[in-house]
Amino acid sequence: MSLEIVILAAGQGTRMRSALPKVLHPIAGNSMLGHVIHSARQLDPQRIHVVIGHGAEQVRERLAADDLNFVLQDKQLGTGHATAQAVPFITSDTVLILYGDVPLIEAETLQRLLKHVVPGQIGLLTVELSDPTGYGRIVRDGEGKVTAIVEHKDATQAQRAITEGNTGILAVPAAHLSDWMSRLSNNNVQGEYYLTDVIEMAVNDGLQVATEQPHDAMEVQGANDRKQLAELERHYQLRQALRLMAQGVTLRDPARFDVRGEVSVGRDVLIDINVILEGRVVIEDDVVIGPNCVIKDSTLRKGVVIKANSHLDGAVMGEGSDAGPFARLRPGTVLEARAHVGNFVELKNAYLGEGAKAGHLTYLGDAQIGARTNVGAGTITCNYDGVNKWKTVIGEDVFIGSNNSLVAPVTLGDGASTAAGSTINQNVDKSQLAVARSRQRNIDGWKRPVKIKKD
Repeated sequence: MSLEIVILAAGQGTRMRSALPKVLHPIAGNSMLGHVIHSARQLDPQRIHVVIGHGAEQVRERLAADDLNFVLQDKQLGTGHATAQAVPFITSDTVLILYGDVPLIEAETLQRLLKHVVPGQIGLLTVELSDPTGYGRIVRDGEGKVTAIVEHKDATQAQRAITEGNTGILAVPAAHLSDWMSRLSNNNVQGEYYLTDVIEMAVNDGLQVATEQPHDAMEVQGANDRKQLAELERHYQLRQALRLMAQGVTLRDPARFDVRGEVSVGRDVLIDINVILEGRVVIEDDVVIGPNCVIKDSTLRKGVVIKANSHLDGAVMGEGSDAGPFARLRPGTVLEARAHVGNFVELKNAYLGEGAKAGHLTYLGDAQIGARTNVGAGTITCNYDGVNKWKTVIGEDVFIGSNNSLVAPVTLGDGASTAAGSTINQNVDKSQLAVARSRQRNIDGWKRPVKIKKD
């Protein structure tokens, strides 16, 4: 069975009260439409057609990819009209129709739905709701077979009592879809072409409608306003928290934890409150992450400890290394095993060898620092001359005194030392002591200034 997917993403979303197209509003750092596309790709379709309208260029620019065919719906005349715009491009056997503002749909749910598409049958995803207000109702006959879908605004009181709602997600044989689209009518309260009308057409054409339901009703919840968007965000985050806890992570409070990307974890990981994981994050066994940390596109090897209020972006922390509190590790930072980065230390494109330490109030940029070297408090690498970046190379077992300025390009050999308060702008050879500060003078009989009294 060859498959193509149509994602309806042309709506304006006026209740969002935003210049941003509705489907581009984010859930967990990715647009709602981006989440739907991610699930669609897991089904390995021949092609994905994205029907765009409001803010079309923004949507196209943000999500352009080789496997996406963007189809323009000039006028928003309903879901049926939107689907019809994609039909001329479809060449596969089966079509799955999804929605760009329903971001939590799971690929596993869609796979179950697609199994219902067999000769003489189509698949419809429905959901049981305690309050189905606003949903189209699934109408069944005395034998329980689906006969039609009635939109809420067009439903009778008896039909509104039905609790089985339509999600709009539909899997159909492509051979029938073009014919059904040509037969749609806008003779309804909204004056729109409803995709749901194909259900009655299918029944009249002798096809059965097989239904499937999601395990979690929130999978098919759409977002029409900021409140619903926030509800989807929290549900997504709870889902991620449960997944990680099942893999051996202790979360101090699952309600105060966010994943905004892809995370892989080992066992016996401990994560405190208000931690945000972004991008691709790898966390190995026995890692401890303190409160209020943001970790993006980083790898934490076994036994790493990150203390409170630290930010990591594009960093690799070696086994048993630690950082923080209030540490900032920027892109290109690599800490080898048991390296230590303390409070108010910032690193960028910096390498700390095994057991190296930078304990306090330090900036190390474009630097290579050898094993067991100690960098004193208040030290900075002066790596930027206003035009170009330059590198500082520090060997093994070096002792950098407090309040040093290391003016790159500069190299300090193994076992070298620098005196506190030095500005080092020349190379220091192996085992040398560099002192680069003015000589202290003590002046006898010094008279302190006194405050002049004003009239």
